[in-house]
Amino acid sequence: MCAIVGIYGNDNAARLASIALFAMQHRGQEATGISSSCDGKIYTKKDRGLVSEVFTEKALSYLKGNMAIGHNRYSTAGGDSILDAQPVYAKYKLGEISIVHNGNLINKDEVRQELIDKGAIFQTGMDTENLIHLIAKNTKDRLRDRIKEALNRTIGAYCFIVQSRSKQFVIRDRYGIRPLSLGKLKSGGYIVASETCAFDLVGADFIRDVKPGEMLIFDENRTEPESIQLFESEFRPCAFEYVYFARPDSVIDGKNVYRTRENMGRALAVNDEGKDLKVDMVIPVPDSGVPAALGYAAQSGIPFEYGIIRNHYVGRTFIEPTQEMRDLKVRMKLSPMKSLIEGKSLLVIDDSIVRGTTSKRIVKILKEAGAKEVHFRVASPEIKFPCYYGIDTPHKEELISNNMDKDEVCKYIEADSLEYLSVEDLVDAIGNDRNYALESFNGDYFVKA
Repeated sequence: MCAIVGIYGNDNAARLASIALFAMQHRGQEATGISSSCDGKIYTKKDRGLVSEVFTEKALSYLKGNMAIGHNRYSTAGGDSILDAQPVYAKYKLGEISIVHNGNLINKDEVRQELIDKGAIFQTGMDTENLIHLIAKNTKDRLRDRIKEALNRTIGAYCFIVQSRSKQFVIRDRYGIRPLSLGKLKSGGYIVASETCAFDLVGADFIRDVKPGEMLIFDENRTEPESIQLFESEFRPCAFEYVYFARPDSVIDGKNVYRTRENMGRALAVNDEGKDLKVDMVIPVPDSGVPAALGYAAQSGIPFEYGIIRNHYVGRTFIEPTQEMRDLKVRMKLSPMKSLIEGKSLLVIDDSIVRGTTSKRIVKILKEAGAKEVHFRVASPEIKFPCYYGIDTPHKEELISNNMDKDEVCKYIEADSLEYLSVEDLVDAIGNDRNYALESFNGDYFVKA
């Protein structure tokens, strides 16, 4: 779920990279970093914390040059050490190199052990460092050829940006699981970013999505990036990007995220038609439940209300490491509008249920605020399987829908009724013109180690 960005051919590269990372802060709040290249040297600044905290004027003045790559960290592999922040930098035979990565390499342990057996010394717990070692140990004369051979040993979901002292190499895996888009900066040069919402903030025009299996090479000797199709495309974009991860104003692989979420809500309303369901208002769990709730209200004719107010200075809850911290963050993050909901029957819409504890807490605070009934609707299918492609969903045993059926979950969260979106309705809502990565819902682990 991390955010990555690459800026090439602009004298304010690092500053633009920091602005793009700010726009994509929702994809990771653990740590952030930028590497720039200038006069044959790579400069790197990374630290724990938010983009606005790390990239001060002093930090940006250090990051010189007309090319830069950046990263917001949301951990799936690795620990919380600052060494596990990105970009990952190294010196090797061909010079200096820095890499950012969004995704997860499912054969990381096997490759890492092989590299250790051959004498490699790892400094981080990240799968991203595997690529550094594979490139460094290769004997090819050109970096592009080293990258190609390294990727032949790299299995999983990945978007990489590899920066040398004078070039950038942008790679998306053959499945296109994680998003990556290319834009042209109005102030000169190019941008590559995980989400198109970054383009709006830096002043860039969308060109196209990076193709699955494609490598783009930015070189000072070319006016446009060179495109090489490394692998045959087997396009399987992640459905969870549309459910939860992406900002609603982003366009992911040609699909407007806001509209897809609105469609999910409409599908939930259609499924409730004909039921003896009497509710006074539709309430979203902010913020990711808002478009679906608006879609439900528009389809059903039931009034939409902001019955829960969110404190935007509290981060996302399901990625917190302990249950105690998740509970505390829910209380800090969500406050019910007592005067609005007291004595009313509510239809509450959230994007997903992972462990169930957040949903249980939401139902509880609404009923404590005087809600007569709370009917819970989920704008995605039941999450029954962990994802190994870049989402930090927990072990199978921690997923509530792996252990309980719908009625049992409803009883656990203490809702008056509970309904999910079906897999078929989710695909229809996003657009059934392509094959999606749905492993969290159906257990189809199509990328094999």
